[in-house]
Amino acid sequence: MAKKIQRSVSRPRPADDTRSGAAQGRQEKRPSGRRVGYQAVTDFTVQLSTLIRAGIPVVRALKVLEGQTPQGPLRTILGELVEDVSSGTPLSEAMGKHGRAFDSLFAAMIRAGESGGVLDLVLARIAGFRTRAAELRAKVGGAMLYPLVVLLVTVLVVSVVVVWVIPRFTEVFNSFGLELPRLTRGLLAVSDFVVQYWYLVFGAPVVFLFVHFAYMRRAGRYRRFVHGRMLRLPLLGRVLSLAQIAAFARTFGTLVQTGVPHLDALAITRDTTSNDVLAEAVEDVRRVVREGEGIARPMAASGAFDNLVVSMVEVGEQTGELDRMLIDVADAYDAQVTRRLDAFFRVLEPALLVFIAAFVGVVVVALFLPLLELMQGIGSN
Repeated sequence: MAKKIQRSVSRPRPADDTRSGAAQGRQEKRPSGRRVGYQAVTDFTVQLSTLIRAGIPVVRALKVLEGQTPQGPLRTILGELVEDVSSGTPLSEAMGKHGRAFDSLFAAMIRAGESGGVLDLVLARIAGFRTRAAELRAKVGGAMLYPLVVLLVTVLVVSVVVVWVIPRFTEVFNSFGLELPRLTRGLLAVSDFVVQYWYLVFGAPVVFLFVHFAYMRRAGRYRRFVHGRMLRLPLLGRVLSLAQIAAFARTFGTLVQTGVPHLDALAITRDTTSNDVLAEAVEDVRRVVREGEGIARPMAASGAFDNLVVSMVEVGEQTGELDRMLIDVADAYDAQVTRRLDAFFRVLEPALLVFIAAFVGVVVVALFLPLLELMQGIGSN
């Protein structure tokens, strides 16, 4: 089996070169078709690769998979794929009609595999790509679960104490006419404000989140600002940057490995990048490469890629093994992301518990100081 797919394959449909930049290109209409779960598409890809590698024609393989797929969006899509491919439509073009299930990266790689006659190999690479991405998602999701639960419990505890517990003590203090310490007065003032303006205290965050996610769904200055700030967050910023670079390297490397020309691979990588700051950097690199330059120099000039990535890309260009170098970078950075996330959450979990303990301690002290003074006054009488 050849190490790489021949570069003589026909070029995938190029991205529109008239677009002025990444943000503008990312404002295209949303993918059409039915939404299918990420893991379901990955499992389908693995199965289709196995069937085609066994020598089964594409149409028959699709029919087999359609027959064993439970009722749902994926089965409907497979039925439509069978109809289109049976009528002579290329598989990549048929999948392109279902952009919410098979993204531009998926379709481009299938197109390259069809052109080079190595569809089984390409499907195996897509399956490996998606499996690694799913594993990283699962690790991140699993690591975040416990801190999110602790954070939710923290919010609930604080809310219950401020809204229900403290006002009961206010009634007790008022009935005895006690002179309250400053800490107690401050705590009671906070509780009174929350109770009186509960719709602002609890409603404002909900409205903010609603507006935030609405603006984050479309390209613009706000989303770019947020994406830039995310990469500068203490502790987490570096982890997010490593994760974005790893995703870039794996996507770009897999496309190059499959036989997609560099310019088209950069365009697809740009459009599948989830961070607008990195997408703009990829577009800057693509613009320079289109003028005949190499890839390493504009990557270094963009400031979005560290020296290790740039050096690996430069070596890959010189040795003709750019795809392997990019995949190696992706593997190394994915491992770093996992280690750093584990370390971060190991610190975050006890920090949240300490915060809850400190808050409860402050509340207890503030509420029981007046009661202690009252009991001392009663005892002295």
